[in-house]
Amino acid sequence: MSAPAHDLDLRASPPRQSRRALAAGSVGNFIEWYEFGVYGYFATVIAARFFTPEGGGEAEALVKTYASFALAFFFRPVGAALFGRLGDRIGRRPVLVLVIVLMTAATTLIGLLPTYATVGALAPWLLTFLRVLQGLSAGGEFGGAVSVMTEFAPPGRRGLYGSWQSFTVALGLLAGAGVAALLATALSSHQLHEWGWRLPFLLTLPLGLGALWLRMRLDETPAFERERGREQGQVRPSARELTRAITLGAGRVMGWAAAGYTFLVVLPAYLQNSLGATFQQALLATVVANLGFAATIIPAGLLSDRIGRRPVMLAGAVLVAVLAVPLLNTVQDSGTSTAMKGAAVFLAGAVVGLMAGPGPAMLSEMFPTSVRHTGLGLAYALSNAVFSGCAGLIITETIERTGSVDIPAYYAAATCAVSALALATLPNGRQTHRPPEGRQAQRS
Repeated sequence: MSAPAHDLDLRASPPRQSRRALAAGSVGNFIEWYEFGVYGYFATVIAARFFTPEGGGEAEALVKTYASFALAFFFRPVGAALFGRLGDRIGRRPVLVLVIVLMTAATTLIGLLPTYATVGALAPWLLTFLRVLQGLSAGGEFGGAVSVMTEFAPPGRRGLYGSWQSFTVALGLLAGAGVAALLATALSSHQLHEWGWRLPFLLTLPLGLGALWLRMRLDETPAFERERGREQGQVRPSARELTRAITLGAGRVMGWAAAGYTFLVVLPAYLQNSLGATFQQALLATVVANLGFAATIIPAGLLSDRIGRRPVMLAGAVLVAVLAVPLLNTVQDSGTSTAMKGAAVFLAGAVVGLMAGPGPAMLSEMFPTSVRHTGLGLAYALSNAVFSGCAGLIITETIERTGSVDIPAYYAAATCAVSALALATLPNGRQTHRPPEGRQAQRS
């Protein structure tokens, strides 16, 4: 599918509008991934509070917790299709306002839910329902936020602007890990399990209100306004063209999705259940991995504006495929120094950042304005539903069945190898990411 040059690069937006778009787009991503991170970091606590009836096993409860986690991800494509269609019809701004309200309400209510000990089997169903609402809102969030960021980006800076979406993902995960670590340090284990786990979810309410204020002040994107002005007689992509582009886009980001969740979210539960680490040790490792992730995202996005998306993202996918097993073995080795283990998890996060930095701009450039919100949102949501949402469930269940503690590395390596093949089909060169005015961009 080709994207006309004027879709994104016809003229620069005023600097104030561009900065406001970055803030309004980023804040929702921050909240979304803060919450998803918190849910992952407190997976063992949530399992005990919601999925462990009298006599239930811990491993079984953890699997059920990750099943609820995965279910929310499978509603992301539904949200991407629903809100993406609205975003391409009525505008990016009203949809971004709607999804932040839905996301904030669902996350806050999780912090108020009764547990299994209070309402019995109703507790996991209530939690799952709120997770579904989160999945729907998250599905609409990515497409709208990335559309806003890249459509407001100055010419030749879409990689940099789009990378802020991924950077705020890292910040959200780090904030979630920081809050979890603070609570684990300040509270006793009993307090943490009884009521302390609720606090990170309740914190979403003031964050969401701040995000809502920013988005209410956001202007509609110039690209969407131009598209709306010429809507009559405009030829839209066929269903076949759109489906092909969505499938290809999902393949290009599957390694980013799978490796990112394996190294950045599933890691704490894996370290605790498979390697016997304490909750505090597991969170510290996750913080280090997320610092590595954050360190490379914006430089990778900026570099992709200079040399193209393909070499930067392909390097990240190949490095994960090659290094995943050696890095995990370094963490597993009891004879390895703490510094070396820290370097290993930092590097694991850093190579994922090479894919995450240019990824949003790459997806945005695959779709014209008329279907951009829907197309890039669905490509990302489908990839995340299958390869991120299922990561914890697949890894935990496979380790239980095989006894192999190398499963996380195999999973990340395999998905990145497939993703590398899809990324190899990306046209490279400056025309791919900064098309000249008045000409068609190369086919994605």
